[in-house]
Amino acid sequence: MKPIIEPVDREALLAELNEKTFLRKTNRAGNELYVVGPESVQVIREIGRLREIAFRTDGGGTGKELDIDEFDTNPAYGYKQLVLWDPQAREIIGGYRFCLCDQAVFDRFGQPILTSSHMFEFSKKFLKDYLPYTLELGRSFVQVEYQSSKAGAKALFALDNLFDGIAAIGILYNRRIKYFFGKATIYRGYPTEAREMIMVFLRKYFGRHSRLIRIRKEVKVEHPHRYSKLFKGLDFKEGYKVLKAEITKMGVFIPPLVNTYMNLSPTMDYFGTGINDEFGDVYDSGLMINFEDLYPEKRQRHLDSFLALGWQHLRKLLRRLQNRVSR
Repeated sequence: MKPIIEPVDREALLAELNEKTFLRKTNRAGNELYVVGPESVQVIREIGRLREIAFRTDGGGTGKELDIDEFDTNPAYGYKQLVLWDPQAREIIGGYRFCLCDQAVFDRFGQPILTSSHMFEFSKKFLKDYLPYTLELGRSFVQVEYQSSKAGAKALFALDNLFDGIAAIGILYNRRIKYFFGKATIYRGYPTEAREMIMVFLRKYFGRHSRLIRIRKEVKVEHPHRYSKLFKGLDFKEGYKVLKAEITKMGVFIPPLVNTYMNLSPTMDYFGTGINDEFGDVYDSGLMINFEDLYPEKRQRHLDSFLALGWQHLRKLLRRLQNRVSR
């Protein structure tokens, strides 16, 4: 693996994280959210550095000096970055890469050119009924220094803060966005039994529309009945308690992003799990959530707090971000 680049100068970051790229304050922990595109070269560079460190630490990563590809740097693909910023420490805490899929570019086979296209083949029904209204999310990360409990609330609410940002983007583009779609990663060092148990759980409670998307290198559970009997006759909440207890017995926890997604909405869709051969051969699961179906407490926390700013403010914000979020 190549040595990772040096940190980007903080003044260079602040020059690009400004009032023009500001999205909102977070509900918790006093952080800030920004949206930047390929033109924010210094922020993109620092994101690439922090992503590579975080992913290597967990057993993934690209092996390059920073995790940046053409989806980060080429405006033709329409990808932007949601950036979570700690204004006190002047540090990027984490982020998401996203795309408004109604403007997706298509290849000669009629498939959209998305960051997830090498893993997933999208059905005609998905392309017609879902893709034009979908926000694709990927490359989520929380930098290593904010994964420790020593970082206090800044670490505890990092993922929660990022979903404040996702909700804000969904609201600003509510006529275009109904769903958000992304991958949740389980690294290769995670116990196989625990991973397979999670896969069986996701298939049971969220596998209703699994045929909408095909996993190109799908991973199958070797003995599904061994795990499915654990959840027989149980509703989601009861099954989740069993899953959490069984995983804990193995000395691990449900991966944070997987855990966050499955507790956002009762109608989440799980499309299966496959090998991501472009990213350290990690296990990535395809998941999609309807914004309208968020659990009430999640909706109140992430959506309603942003709506409370008022539509006059939101319209101004939308106009300001228009050239940065849409193509």
